[in-house]
Amino acid sequence: MNSPTTTRQNDLAAQLAKLGLRATAVNLDDFIARATRGRCAPRALLEEIVRAELADRAQRNLQRLLSRARIGRFKPMADFDWNWPQKLDRDLIERALTLDFLSEGRNLILLGANGLGKTMIAKNIAFAAVTAGHGVLFRTASELLADLECDSPQLRRRKFNFYARPRLLCIDEVGYLSYDSTAADLLYEVINRRYERNSILITTNRAFKDWNEVFPNATCIATLLDRLTHHADISKIEGKSFRVRESELEAAARGKKASPRTPAGRTK
Repeated sequence: MNSPTTTRQNDLAAQLAKLGLRATAVNLDDFIARATRGRCAPRALLEEIVRAELADRAQRNLQRLLSRARIGRFKPMADFDWNWPQKLDRDLIERALTLDFLSEGRNLILLGANGLGKTMIAKNIAFAAVTAGHGVLFRTASELLADLECDSPQLRRRKFNFYARPRLLCIDEVGYLSYDSTAADLLYEVINRRYERNSILITTNRAFKDWNEVFPNATCIATLLDRLTHHADISKIEGKSFRVRESELEAAARGKKASPRTPAGRTK
């Protein structure tokens, strides 16, 4: 059975949590014990409570931004082999990771064949933006366009506003599927609402001259690309797929392991 003192502390913790002082509520027993034993001056104790609350709120805000961004799992840039692609503007990518392009409202386009790390780079940039406190959305092109294809004009307007607001919008895998002209119009509207306001990061495996094949019969492609690339840095990545390389290395390792050893003193 709880003592009156314990009950009062539990009630106080609940009230602190209700006020949004969650870190104080969680550490209430420790704070009270230190104040009672005179281990911490009143001002120092208050300063520590403030530090705990600020750290807790920063962590919760980070988790909220990450949840909303939907970046998913990814390998850190420390695992990226800069020497594998035959062509890659490393300076441009490293500048993008500093997020300078966000303050300038510029776009970033990663162009290259499948398996060259475009999505990995994009996710690292998106994560860096989130940890810096920026609003970020990470969506594949198919997810974005499917979300915008709704019958209600009011709902569609709300969705356009949703995709216009964050500091960085990452659209992954443009060109992996083909879409109709309606999808092109939807993508154009997203780009237009963000034009010269907030940054877009796009990964694509198709050269811009081939986007008419991605969006057949779309009349807005020229205007869409004009606005997308007006204030943009474009990094073209060339080379053999990382996945092909890993498969070849794994196959070689399996072959080496399975190869029988020649007994000493004998030749094949």
